[in-house]
Amino acid sequence: MNSIDPIQFLTGGNIVTLALAAFVILLVLKGVRIVPQSEKFVVERFGRLRTVLGPGINFIVPLIDVVAHKISILERQLPNALQDAITSDNVLVKVETSVFYRITEPEKTVYRIRDVDAAIATTVAGIVRAEIGKMELDEVQSNRSQLISTIKASVEDAVDNWGIEVTRAEVLDVNLDEATRAAMLQQLNAERARRAAVTEAEGEKRSVELNADAQLYAAEQAAKARRVQAEAEAYATAVVAEAITDHGIESAQYQVALKQVEALTALGGGQGQQTIVVPAAALEAFSNAFKLFGGKS
Repeated sequence: MNSIDPIQFLTGGNIVTLALAAFVILLVLKGVRIVPQSEKFVVERFGRLRTVLGPGINFIVPLIDVVAHKISILERQLPNALQDAITSDNVLVKVETSVFYRITEPEKTVYRIRDVDAAIATTVAGIVRAEIGKMELDEVQSNRSQLISTIKASVEDAVDNWGIEVTRAEVLDVNLDEATRAAMLQQLNAERARRAAVTEAEGEKRSVELNADAQLYAAEQAAKARRVQAEAEAYATAVVAEAITDHGIESAQYQVALKQVEALTALGGGQGQQTIVVPAAALEAFSNAFKLFGGKS
């Protein structure tokens, strides 16, 4: 069996066949582009934008179309930035911000802005200074959520032409210089002292009012009691007067005898031993009273 000489094999038509096969393989490799899920490819033809390839298998014209840029579409976070700003009440603050974004239209990002991170950071710094300049320090501290929403909306409008979506903007901290911090602390302590003094004064005022109300209530109740007692005495007097009018002198004698009996009863109910001396006139009054009692029964 004759062996094939390699030199003889590579001559003539075999070389052409191998060259064509290699060229075809090269064209296939150049014409097929597999794009990952997290990226987009920007394709140029003769230096101009041809198309943007999305995730998956894509076909381009070999040797004419070139993948010029591979752009990640994952969400990105800018490094935390610290910028100075002056509030409307002339207080210098240092604002720390953070911005999250992602590229949605790579063709705009590639051909309209050179350094997207630096551009966004500069834009955020300007917007933060402008927005804080419209607010007083107390508003910056208390309305942080509103400030964040305003900054995010303003940044979105500014970077819209760059094919970028701002997903989140955060104001991480608002710091004051030492002099301003000391002045605010002194003001806070003075405000607390004032509120404590006002609270104490209001408490004393309320105590005086309650005491006056209690005294007025006691006086009203005492007056009511005296009125009730006076009405009872007037009623009793009216009853006696009516009895005297109806029954004459006998009713009067009955009342007098009744009062004498009550007085003697009270005297006899005292502690110790008492000797009760009853006048003769009293015996007659008792006799009359007993007669009246007998007549009443």
